[in-house]
Amino acid sequence: MGDVMVLRMVLDTDVVVAGFAGGSGASRRLLMAALDEEIRLLLSTPLSIEYEAVLTRPAVLAMAGVSAEEVAVALDEFVTLCVPVALDYRWRPQARDPNDDLVLETAINGGADVVASFNVADMRAGARRFGIPVERPGAVVRRMKG
Repeated sequence: MGDVMVLRMVLDTDVVVAGFAGGSGASRRLLMAALDEEIRLLLSTPLSIEYEAVLTRPAVLAMAGVSAEEVAVALDEFVTLCVPVALDYRWRPQARDPNDDLVLETAINGGADVVASFNVADMRAGARRFGIPVERPGAVVRRMKG
């Protein structure tokens, strides 16, 4: 990797779902970049629980064509790739949607360079207070290449 700066990022749950269920696209590229250690994904316990809760919803399982057991195995592997983040400080509420606060808390406590989300409008104001950009997955992939 040399002198290349590795982005520290948090993936919103919607990006994880899109990357997990989709065969290609920016969300999948971010998950693959984590596997290839091109990026450092930050993950807190509450956000990990959120990922599992959403990925094991019947509609998401059907969309991805996998079982809850397969999701559990994939998430166990995924978690080993992530940088664990302890939520030393609680920053609530920051996002327009309270469900997004755990993503922001992970980003703030983990010193994220960026949050990847499809829900930019709801998160941007809260993250801006801490100097953390919130961008759509495609913009984050372009940032990685730049």
